[in-house]
Amino acid sequence: MAKKSEQTTESANKDKVVQLPDHQQTKDETAELTRMLAAVLDYLSDETLEVIDIDYLFENTEGLKDWWNHYQENNRKKIEEEIKKSLGDLSLEDLQKIREQIKKNNG
Repeated sequence: MAKKSEQTTESANKDKVVQLPDHQQTKDETAELTRMLAAVLDYLSDETLEVIDIDYLFENTEGLKDWWNHYQENNRKKIEEEIKKSLGDLSLEDLQKIREQIKKNNG
């Protein structure tokens, strides 16, 4: 018989809701991601490497650079949303600093 703490953990695990991604990946997408992951792990597991060369991975793993760019763009959108949501909590001084930084970056 399971201990009480084990029963509680098992019960809690059964009640968890698993969140699925916004879009369900097709078998082709999954196969493509699996292929890229295998190529990267194969490269990383090479014990003769002294330095990890990300450019080598991008150049020699078909589709990895495009996937990475897409991932970064999606992450950028999330960061922008987080910033927009937090602007109301900032002081006027902080907002002015941000404004000056934006002006400096835009030229």
